Amino acid sequence: MRAGDVPLAILLDYDGTVAQTDVGDMVMAEHVTAGWEPIVAAYDAGRVGSRRTMEAELDLLRATEDELMATAVAQPHDPGVRTLARRAATAGIPVEIVSDGFAFYIPDAMAALGLADLPLVAASTTFAGDRARIGFPNGHPSCFVCGTCKRQRVLAHQAAGRAVIFVGDGESDRYAAGYADFVFAKRSLVRICIEAGWPFERWTEFLEIDAWLARVLEAWRRDPGTLPAPMARPFFCGPEVWGDGPTDPPAGAWPPAK
Repeated sequence: MRAGDVPLAILLDYDGTVAQTDVGDMVMAEHVTAGWEPIVAAYDAGRVGSRRTMEAELDLLRATEDELMATAVAQPHDPGVRTLARRAATAGIPVEIVSDGFAFYIPDAMAALGLADLPLVAASTTFAGDRARIGFPNGHPSCFVCGTCKRQRVLAHQAAGRAVIFVGDGESDRYAAGYADFVFAKRSLVRICIEAGWPFERWTEFLEIDAWLARVLEAWRRDPGTLPAPMARPFFCGPEVWGDGPTDPPAGAWPPAK
């Protein structure tokens, strides 16, 4: 950060957050007829990591990229994300999309929203005919539970001196929400935060978060001391507590010890 910069960063989940549905789930529901629900149930129950989940899901999938994209582009998005991103850009606050999903549909969706320039931290899904394969360039180097390590993006911005605002809705967001400084939660992320005892704000649409940010910036311009420094929290996931090389959360990993 440079002197005088607003000491904030905003990390946005995509599926169920920027997109108003979980686009990956919609793709699977439309194009896979059997065997998908038990995989998702195991993931939602915390028994299997997202990396193994997505690999297993794609093994079931037999559809071309064009067929899958046709499903993805039909999903609704929250247009208020534009207002939030533009306010942040004007204030010099970095905004990133951090996704632990298939992600191949995100660049086109963000371009359609007028936000093609937002950095995307996600997996890499490639296609050969009706087969898809996924790689994890943004995974943790020694923890293989998540496809994209959202935790690492939170910690990177905090190390640069920024308090992190995290906006999400579900299971894949728990390993970011537990380290972020401000959490906006809806759907199952609300339950996750309650179970873990983490503070959060409920949200429904991005215009609510934009209004909150406007108030925060107004207060910061009057008194920079109104924004707290990033908070260090004990590790509750990753190799620091699980050891090197896990592919699934260990038994008893949730809820984290308080």
